[in-house]
Amino acid sequence: MRVFIVGTGNMAGGIATRALAGGHTVRLIGTDPVKAATLADALGERTPGADVAPAVPDAVGSADVVVLAVPFDAARQVVTEYGDQLAGKTVVDISNPVDFSTFDSLTVPADSSGAQQLAEAAAPGTHVVKAFNTTFAGSLVAGEVGGLPLDVFIAGDDAAARDQVAELVSSGGLNPVVVGGLRHARELEGIQLLHMALQTRPEGHGWMSAIKIVAP
Repeated sequence: MRVFIVGTGNMAGGIATRALAGGHTVRLIGTDPVKAATLADALGERTPGADVAPAVPDAVGSADVVVLAVPFDAARQVVTEYGDQLAGKTVVDISNPVDFSTFDSLTVPADSSGAQQLAEAAAPGTHVVKAFNTTFAGSLVAGEVGGLPLDVFIAGDDAAARDQVAELVSSGGLNPVVVGGLRHARELEGIQLLHMALQTRPEGHGWMSAIKIVAP
């Protein structure tokens, strides 16, 4: 797959690492072209032979999957600016609309989610999928926590788009868990709110813990 990642921070690097591990092509774009180039170089060194490079905005047209590896407010801006360029594409929202001053609430209405609001703001035909919002950057680079592959929870209304994201996840050595329609993004954002809040406590896990379903 041709994966276009918007963002040049730690989460962008973590998701790109998994995508490259799965043999996919990665293109990176951010507000600072130098950061995009620096991250692409670092990823190339980490995964020899990987097809990774900075991109220009128009490159989104050739992408199979577009990952919005940016905070919620920035993601909303991106889908608005790209507009019809995203129509028909799988767009992955990894954000969590959290009140970062308190870590005690989401900043979207109780009957909605960040992902649903992005879907409403996006051009018709854009297939928004919630994924990677319950994983931390460091554990994504490692691909596992405690010897177990990360679970990546996936929610979306378009079955083909969900399957595409599940393939991206599994090819990178992670475990895809499809939870259903995009309405379940609210639950995924809520559980990550608690997960993030736990990291701020003295007994926190240094942003290296993971949410996983374990069964016999």
